[in-house]
Amino acid sequence: MNLPKKMLLACGIVLVCACVHAGSLPPIKPVEHVDLPRFMGDWYVIATIPTRFEKNAYNAVETYKAQPDGNIYTAFRFNNGSYEGPVKAIHSTAFVKAGSGNAVWGVQVFWPVKAQYIVAYLKEDYSQTIVARDARDYTWVMARTPTISQADYDALMVRVVQLGYSLQDVRKVPQQRPDAQHPEM
Repeated sequence: MNLPKKMLLACGIVLVCACVHAGSLPPIKPVEHVDLPRFMGDWYVIATIPTRFEKNAYNAVETYKAQPDGNIYTAFRFNNGSYEGPVKAIHSTAFVKAGSGNAVWGVQVFWPVKAQYIVAYLKEDYSQTIVARDARDYTWVMARTPTISQADYDALMVRVVQLGYSLQDVRKVPQQRPDAQHPEM
C-alpha cells in the first residue's frame, strides 16, 4: 500500500474512532436548579470551544434578560480580532426547558433551530458557570468578572474535561477594558 493510501486509511480510522467515542459519551448532566433571576445579567466569557462566529473574540460578554413571557433575551457581544476590533453582537432568545430546573435551554439564533444549552456547572455564589452541549462541540466557561484566578481557571478546566471535552480545542478569551464592553444591546 502506498503512503497516500496509508495516510487516508489512518485518517479514516481516527475519524471513525472519534465518532464512536463522541457517540458513546453519556448526556451531560445539568445542575439541579438555576435561580433564573440570579443567573440574569452579564457573564464574561473566560474560555470557550468557540462557534465559527466567535473564533476571534476579545472582550466577549454574554448578557441574559428575563422577558415577561418567561423566555430569556440573550445578547452576545465581543470585539472581533483584537481588543480594538469592531464590536460584533449576536442576539437570540432562550427557551427554558420545562422540568429541567431551569438548567436546560434551547437557544434560538435563527428560526426554527434551537441550539442545546446546558448549565453543567454553576458555582454556589453564581460567580462562575460552565455551559455545555451533549455533542461536546461547544462550551463556554464564564464568570461575573472579566478575569479569574489561575487556580479557579485550572479547576474549571478540570470540570470541562470531566464533562467529556478535549482541552486542545479550548480557547482562553482575552479580556481587557471591562468599561468598554457594554455597547448598546
